[in-house]
Amino acid sequence: MSRTRGDDASRLDDAARAGWLYYVAGNTQEEIAAKLGISRQSAQRLVSLSVSAGLVKVRIDHPIAVCLELSKSLKARYGLAICEVVPSDPASVSTTLGIAAACATEMERWLGQSEPLVLAIGTGRTLKAAVALLPGMKCPQHRVVSLTGNIALDGSASVYNVIFTMADAVQARHYPMPLPVIVSSPEERALLHEQKVVQRTLALAAVAKVAFVGVGELGRKAPLVVDGFITAADQAELHAAGAIGEIVGWAFDETGTIIDCGFNDRVASAPIPSTKHSDVVVVGMGPAKAPAMRAAMLGLIVNGLITDEATARLLL
Repeated sequence: MSRTRGDDASRLDDAARAGWLYYVAGNTQEEIAAKLGISRQSAQRLVSLSVSAGLVKVRIDHPIAVCLELSKSLKARYGLAICEVVPSDPASVSTTLGIAAACATEMERWLGQSEPLVLAIGTGRTLKAAVALLPGMKCPQHRVVSLTGNIALDGSASVYNVIFTMADAVQARHYPMPLPVIVSSPEERALLHEQKVVQRTLALAAVAKVAFVGVGELGRKAPLVVDGFITAADQAELHAAGAIGEIVGWAFDETGTIIDCGFNDRVASAPIPSTKHSDVVVVGMGPAKAPAMRAAMLGLIVNGLITDEATARLLL
C-alpha cells in the first residue's frame, strides 16, 4: 500500500516533536519514546529525520564553530584535502600559538596508522614546536624523511631541523638530508645528488604519503636570511624574479609556480612531494606569510593547511 501525502506530513509532525523534545527540551531518546508511545529505535529515527529534513537548525555558540566554518570555506576555495583552523589570540605575539598543537595532532593521526608510510618533513620554528608536543609513540613501521638539509652558508647547523627530535619521539626510522640548504652552483648540487645516500633520501621523499612543511616569506625578516641560509644578494635576485615565498628553499611566485632562476638551480632540497599523490600540509600563520600561503595553495604546491582564525580570514 503506497504512502499518502498525509502520512508524510504526519511523520514530519512526529519528527518535529521528537526534534523539539531532544534538542530544545533536553529529553533523552528513551524519554521521547515514552512520551510519544513509540520504541526507542523509532524515537532515534525521528530525531535523525528532524535534522535531515531541515526541521532542526543547530547553532554552536563557541569560537571553535567559527573555525570550523572557516575551515570549510578554505577547503572549498582552494580544494584542500586537509584544513585545520585554530582560534586566534590577538594579545599573543607567538608565531606558533595553537597551530603547533594542531599540527602535532595531525601528525599523530598519520603516525597512528598501522599501514607503513613515509612521512616527509621540512624545518622551521612551527614544526619544531609541533614535534615537541608529540606524545611518545612506537612507530617502527613508518619512515620519516627530511625534505631539506640544515647546513647554513658558514657551515653551521640550523637549530630548527626537527627530524632527529621527531625520530626520538616516535621511534621511527629516519632519513636526514645530509646537505646544505643552498649550494654554490648547479654543478655542485648535481654532484651531491649523485651520492648514493642522498639518492636514497630523495627517492623516499618522492613517495611520501604526507608531508608537513613551513612557509617562508621573503621580506626583510625572511627566515632564510635571518637564519643565515641565503645572502642579501640572493634575496635581491629572488625579488627581481618575482618570488613571493619559499618552501624548504624552493622559491615560487604569486601564482604558486616554482621559479626558473639561478637561485632555485642551487637549492639542494628534495623536490616538494607532488599533491597528485601526497598530502602536503603547510603550517603557518600571520599577515606576513599569508600571501605566500595563498600562492602555494593556488599553485597546488600544497593541498593541506593548518593556520589560525585571523590568517584564515586573510586567505579568504
